[in-house]
Amino acid sequence: MYQTTLNDQPLTIDFTADGPLLNNEPFAWDLVKISDRSFHILHQDRSYTAEVLDVNTAEKLVSLKINGHIHHVQLKDRFDLLLEKMGMSSASGTKVNELKAPMPGLIVGISVQPGDVINKGDSLLILEAMKMENNLKAPGDGTVKTIRIARGDRVEKGQVLVEFM
Repeated sequence: MYQTTLNDQPLTIDFTADGPLLNNEPFAWDLVKISDRSFHILHQDRSYTAEVLDVNTAEKLVSLKINGHIHHVQLKDRFDLLLEKMGMSSASGTKVNELKAPMPGLIVGISVQPGDVINKGDSLLILEAMKMENNLKAPGDGTVKTIRIARGDRVEKGQVLVEFM
């Protein structure tokens, strides 16, 4: 499943064995591949020519040319949505406000302290869950504002662990 925004309205796209679903409703279309990046689409008795101009996999941004008009589509997959729900946005360059526990567990190590400047991917703390140590990393650049936990604390899923400025 993917999520995007079209004309300020959220839109979900899912591909099933029976065909695509748009906001959980069947999307009836006839799609013909013309070349690797060009397609002809029939939908509700209207004809569309679509060309994929660019696919930026790192930013999950697709640029399309549909009937001569260029559209930029930002996609979020189920992992992006899960990270957002946990307070760990995967979008690079966005301001990070907090890090939440992705699962219940025990804090066995803390690598940062208030005032530390961190970069995306830096190790922040170690959370032990189900007998495994999970290295929780910074989801973006920022400065540590407060640490709401201490070594030895038991935490619950969704609990705020670290706040950023």
